[in-house]
Amino acid sequence: MENILRQVQEGKLTIDEAMKVLKPYEDLGFAKVDHHRKKRQGFPEFIFGEGKTPEQIMAIFEAMQKRGDDVVVTRVDKEKAAEILVKHPELTYHETARILSWKAVDSQEKRTGYIAILCAGTSDLPVAEEAAVIAELLGSNVRRFYDVGVAGIHRLLDHAEEIQGATVSVVVAGMEGALASVVGGLVSHPVIAVPTSVGYGASFNGVSALLTMLNSCASGVSVVNIDNGFGGGYQAVLIDRLAGKGSD
Repeated sequence: MENILRQVQEGKLTIDEAMKVLKPYEDLGFAKVDHHRKKRQGFPEFIFGEGKTPEQIMAIFEAMQKRGDDVVVTRVDKEKAAEILVKHPELTYHETARILSWKAVDSQEKRTGYIAILCAGTSDLPVAEEAAVIAELLGSNVRRFYDVGVAGIHRLLDHAEEIQGATVSVVVAGMEGALASVVGGLVSHPVIAVPTSVGYGASFNGVSALLTMLNSCASGVSVVNIDNGFGGGYQAVLIDRLAGKGSD
């Protein structure tokens, strides 16, 4: 703000131009882009791509890009991404995670800890990768432990020591969702459980896994919404950052 006021004083910006820059959001008609989100929360606004047209996504992206904000668009299918990339090849598409991203400046921040992302089965990969890619884009180190569901628990136990060394774990599972409770009983750090909609009829599109995770008897297990890999990854980053501050 001080820099903007100085530019007005020096005649480099008009009052109207300064007002536009200082306004907390930009009204695009169909969307109000929150340019002050980073000032309040530490990260720019994220774009939920599902239900938005390519044109709407590109308009929001361009508004944020002009301000020099990093851009992350979640839930973008391959066809929509291909259309957007034609006009904006500077974006990166993370296909399994269904995420489009653009970084204004590559961060030089070096973090020592890591987030463990665990995935029960291959069918849960899109949600697990959403969590993993979000965490990486927000600056955390990530280690992936995939296809370690309880049906073959030896696969999980083979990685127990490395998982225990994480700052926080994000556990993604469908079917009955038991993996989160098992991991919760093995580690001394927070566990964020992400139920997925993977499963047969009585799984009720993830409700069964959600209820299992909510009823976990393992201490330290918190639960986000069904298929919400973004929420799990974001929350893990906040914990990772707090842990990093404590070790400085």
